[in-house]
Amino acid sequence: MAASSIAIPTPAPTGPLAGLRVLDISTVVAGPFASALLGDLGADVLKVEIPGVGDALRRLAPHKDGVPLWWKVTNRNKKGITLDLRKPDGKELLGRLVAEHDVLVENFRTGTLDEWSITRDWLQAINPRLTILRVTGFGQTGPYRNTPGFARVFEAMSGFTRMCGEEGGTPLHLGYPISDAVGGLFGAIGVLADLYRLKSDPSLRGQEIDCSVTEAMMRTLDFLAIEYDQLGTVRTQSGNRSQYAAPGNIYATSDGKWASIAASTQSIFERFCAALDLRDLLGDPRFVDNPSRVKNWQAIDAIVREAISRLTLDDLRGRLHAHEVGFSPIYDAADIFADPHFIAREAIVSVADDELGDVRMQCVVPRFSETPVSVRCAGPALGQHNDETYGALGLTAQEIGRLRAAGTI
Repeated sequence: MAASSIAIPTPAPTGPLAGLRVLDISTVVAGPFASALLGDLGADVLKVEIPGVGDALRRLAPHKDGVPLWWKVTNRNKKGITLDLRKPDGKELLGRLVAEHDVLVENFRTGTLDEWSITRDWLQAINPRLTILRVTGFGQTGPYRNTPGFARVFEAMSGFTRMCGEEGGTPLHLGYPISDAVGGLFGAIGVLADLYRLKSDPSLRGQEIDCSVTEAMMRTLDFLAIEYDQLGTVRTQSGNRSQYAAPGNIYATSDGKWASIAASTQSIFERFCAALDLRDLLGDPRFVDNPSRVKNWQAIDAIVREAISRLTLDDLRGRLHAHEVGFSPIYDAADIFADPHFIAREAIVSVADDELGDVRMQCVVPRFSETPVSVRCAGPALGQHNDETYGALGLTAQEIGRLRAAGTI
């Protein structure tokens, strides 16, 4: 049953986007991630879900006592209502909400909102300065514009998955839909760019922002396209080994732990050799510079692997830190929670939640010196702010009850 009141008061938004109002009608991860980023920076975000059903993200693991944990983070710093946009009454209420918001975020399949008569012209007749972010797998144009998909599709078609996995083996998907987060990041940047444009002239009309998640992943793989264009090289998987610097890999220590190391410049390589008592490598013509080391990566990797295998993780850490060589143990979530740097930075913060009590999640990134940001609340229960939101539109308790009974909210 949808909640209708807030048990824990939510602090007022702060941050550089305080005062910005975002209406989020998107689902699952990419679109909601974009609006969550805006909410992290202080925007007032209203999340819209289908009555009785809610966002599909609610049904994705992990859960605790039936409460969706992923949902709590992706939809943090938002208020939540239910509204069926396909119903005439639902569309009318959407219009009233659009009139009061600066940004609309949606990620329906291309053309879906138009089929419901929720077109750009209709939206901007209500609010000419409305910025509309449309997040889809392949964009609003092109042969694939109506193709449904999910993160693994976008990652595979961007070239990313082909670069992951052991050399000569099967391409590898990551354990998290990273393309959804990347698409959300690009979407949020697009919104900010249009808001900056609108700031210069009050007569300007808000833009449609066409954000393809696949193209966002392609853009993230910086050198992939130009390398193929200029050299004809098709980059494929190489396991944990760096393809552009050597040594660069994940190495096992004598106490069964793992370390990620990359000697990406000549000066770092020289300090690395000093740290591991491998100064003889500096005179070896196979390893004279980085291109030579990349060419002979198997030889140098074997030497480094053997040297590290004789050290504990703490021994290795001490040596590399003493010589200012970049190094990282391979962390899991428990390691992150225990790390003194992350504790000092409050990289994991505690957030009050109506359903679970205090929950911990990542802090807001980045931080601002003059307009502090915070995680004000975790993702709302289904329809948690219906009474508050629709009451603010002027609906009476009887009207809200009628709409709820009709399945409109």
